[in-house]
Parts: sequence; C-alpha cells; structure tokens
Amino acid sequence: MTEATDQTGSTRSTDTPPIRVLTADDQRVVREGLAMLLGLMPGVEVVGAAKDGLEVLQLAASARPDVVLMDLRMPHCDGIEATRRLREQYPEIKVIALTTYADDRSVLDALRAGARGYLTKDSGAAEIHQALQTVVEDRSAIDPAVQHHLVAAIAAPAQPTAGAAPAAPPAPAGLTPRELEVLALIAAGLTNAEIAGRLFVSEGTVKSHINHLLTKIGARDRAQAVSYAYRHGLAGTG
Repeated sequence: MTEATDQTGSTRSTDTPPIRVLTADDQRVVREGLAMLLGLMPGVEVVGAAKDGLEVLQLAASARPDVVLMDLRMPHCDGIEATRRLREQYPEIKVIALTTYADDRSVLDALRAGARGYLTKDSGAAEIHQALQTVVEDRSAIDPAVQHHLVAAIAAPAQPTAGAAPAAPPAPAGLTPRELEVLALIAAGLTNAEIAGRLFVSEGTVKSHINHLLTKIGARDRAQAVSYAYRHGLAGTG
C-alpha cells in the first residue's frame, strides 16, 4: 500500500477510493477556484459544481458525491434547504457548509438541516482537506472560528412562553460520573488528547468513554453532545 502526501502534510492511501466532492456556490469565480484547489489535493476528485441548491440536487442524483461543499446563500434554493433535501433523498451524502457567514443562526440552521461540517471561506487548503476526510468517516468538522457561536447559541436561555410548562430537570441518561466529566470537557471545547491529559488517562480510554456516552444520550457526534450538555445543564460540571 502506498501513501500520497500533500503540501499540508496530510496523507491518504493511494489504494483508497478518492473522496468525490461536489461544490456549490452562486459565484463562478468561487466555484472555479474551489475546483482548482480541490484538484491539488491527493485523494480528492471533483465530480461537479452547482450554482444553486436546485442544481445541487440534480447533480447529486447523477454524480453521487461523497461530500458536498455547500454555500448557504444561493438563489432559487439556498444551501440550508438543499442540505435538508439531500439528507432526505441521499442520506449517505455528507454536507459541509462553506460560507462567509459565521453567525449563530447560520451555524445552527446548517447543522439542524443535516450538515456534518461548517467552515468559513477563510479556511485554507489544510482545513478543507481535513474536514473532507473527517466527514467521510462520519464525524463532524466544525471550524474553531465558529465553535463559540455554536456554544453561545446553545447556551442562550430560551425566552419563556406564557403558560409554558417549567423546564425539565437534567436527564443524565444513566451516564457514569466519569462520562459526565468527559461530556463537560467536550462541551468546554477540549480535544481527546486534552481530555486525556486533564483526567490522567489514555486517549483510547477517552474515546471509549465518548462512544459510550454518545450511545446513551442518542448523539451521533461531538456537536450533538455539546448541545445535549447545555440543554441539560451538564456543561461545566467536569
């Protein structure tokens, strides 16, 4: 087995099928620029470029990409709606939002629609390449530049509604004390290595705790775990 290394230092086996990528942006110069950038990445194949959400759906049906790099603000059918329809029609296709917008609403709307990643257009080749590799492994890839928006939006108290029932108490879902610690540290933005150092355990042990707690709380990735922690008052307890 041989490996290819790009200018960012990332490696990918040349025996592994390339990651098939569809780009979507209403600006032609951005589409063409992305295609050129992606074409330089080992293990990546550009299979199409769409100018709006409707074209994304059309090309997805024929090209069947692994990942769509999706702009959010596009005419006719925006990136949020296109992401929602992709999740319904082609759930195996992963979406990474790639946009100039890093506000709370854009981040949350994209993730709720089904995006597995969120990058700003300030991201470099290394960040984009890493995000592609991360989402095809069925993990989330959130740009650190927008993580604080996500956490702030989740942590913001909901406005009370007249006659609404009181908020439900925290529901640990059978989490052990150690799993609660790990969940709190995930919510604080720590990596697996940082959590391992904080708790004086191995990274393998941390990964095991994370897998167990994700199963217990019904979350598919770290982003949903953060959301759960803040909804149930479990952040900051580690």
